[in-house]
Amino acid sequence: MFVAASTRCFSDRPFEDACEQLAELQYDKVEIWLDETQDHLKPSHVIADPESFCARFRDVTRMTPIAINLENEVSLEDFQALVRVAQLFRLTQITIPASPLGTPFNAEIDRLRAHHRIASADGVHVSIKTKTGQLTEDPHTAVELCQATPGVGITLDPSYYICGPVPNQSYDQVFPYVFHTHLRDTLPDNLQVRIGLGEIDYSRIISQLQRNNYNLALSVEILPERLGDIDRAVEMRKMRLLLESLL
Repeated sequence: MFVAASTRCFSDRPFEDACEQLAELQYDKVEIWLDETQDHLKPSHVIADPESFCARFRDVTRMTPIAINLENEVSLEDFQALVRVAQLFRLTQITIPASPLGTPFNAEIDRLRAHHRIASADGVHVSIKTKTGQLTEDPHTAVELCQATPGVGITLDPSYYICGPVPNQSYDQVFPYVFHTHLRDTLPDNLQVRIGLGEIDYSRIISQLQRNNYNLALSVEILPERLGDIDRAVEMRKMRLLLESLL
């Protein structure tokens, strides 16, 4: 396993600034966060000219891109273009959101199969994020989705299982299906708190991942809109050092 950080941590700043900040905090691997509703980095800007975007990224930073994270659903045509971006970066992981609660199970299966079919043709893995308000907010449903769509995995964000509609529910069943992770610290009544003051058991998470032969990223994902008076740079250094000490 290795430590990485998402540009989501600096989504309140331009993408180039986010990369510079992460590099200054001594992260050397980066996850690219995309959201069409934000100014940070829009999928439409990336897929308009993938080669130009990749060249611009390499001009900005020497960090290694390890994953793409889509905050919102995109068309299959746009998703195929993002798979092309993944190929250019030689990364093999794309996270997509699960559908909202209330979406028919069979409709979600069809959607995930379509994404998997496109990505797998080029050696890219697709996973759905565990998040409140989406079908994956229930770990049992998250696992059932993966079982019904072989090849699709889970991006585990344990915060939403600690602080969610069923606080501190067990999510051990998802570990065999984890393709990627998003980490911060959390309390049952607060999605993001200072590192060390929450209830995320990083050591146990890493141990469970190791048992399932996971050897990929532990990706730090701090949410700027929930920082309050928290010093972001301090928190991100603490998180990096903590995770590195556990590996």
